[in-house]
Amino acid sequence: MSNNCFNIPVEPFYVEPFYKRLGRKIIVTGHYGSGKTEFSVSIALQLTRQISQKIAIIDLDIVNPYFRTRERRELLESEGIAVYGSVFEKEITAELPALGASIRAPLENSSCRVIVDSGGNDTGAVILNQFSKYFEDEETTVLAIVNANRPGTSDTDSALEHIDAIEQSSGLIVSGIVNNTHMLRETTVSDIIRGHELCENISETTGKSLLCTCYPKGIIDPDELFGLSEHLMPLGLYMRPTWLDI
Repeated sequence: MSNNCFNIPVEPFYVEPFYKRLGRKIIVTGHYGSGKTEFSVSIALQLTRQISQKIAIIDLDIVNPYFRTRERRELLESEGIAVYGSVFEKEITAELPALGASIRAPLENSSCRVIVDSGGNDTGAVILNQFSKYFEDEETTVLAIVNANRPGTSDTDSALEHIDAIEQSSGLIVSGIVNNTHMLRETTVSDIIRGHELCENISETTGKSLLCTCYPKGIIDPDELFGLSEHLMPLGLYMRPTWLDI
């Protein structure tokens, strides 16, 4: 039984206006199951294929043992993306909460754009405090991934509480909202539209910008997401093991 993940190609989209709204250091936060790791991997691949800049991913998720960025090290490194995280760089099954000192290298390299895949929920975001000195400048953008199908972010009030908890635990301010409302391979157009409306409410309430709405490439036809074209970002299913669908 294969343990490989789906490698559905992500449809190219014009990434320049998107990345120009982001700082050099992009911190991706979100609830467990929000799809923040899938977003981190997809945006890293989009950036490395379309802009002339070094790209690195830092995997700070040492809380949740499932769907970690470092599991896709081979794919990412084959695309020229450097992967940092656990001291057990080649052993993805090691669950000791130990971070390698090397993760500071891309943060200190002004020519490198860095995606930080933080731990889920406010508990995982606490780890960001260890590296706070690197995130106190204008080069840092903190994103909150919202999945309206996820308990805890299914309505405006609960989503606001979740974002506030992340800010309180990390000491950082979320500036951008990403709608990633999904049900994996069962995602529907109505799921995504409902999530977009929720994220618009969050944006209007908080003043935080709605950066984009994600859709799973190969499952949802973007032409069906009428009216959202300026916000759409395709995501691959890089983190989904095939055996889960057997």
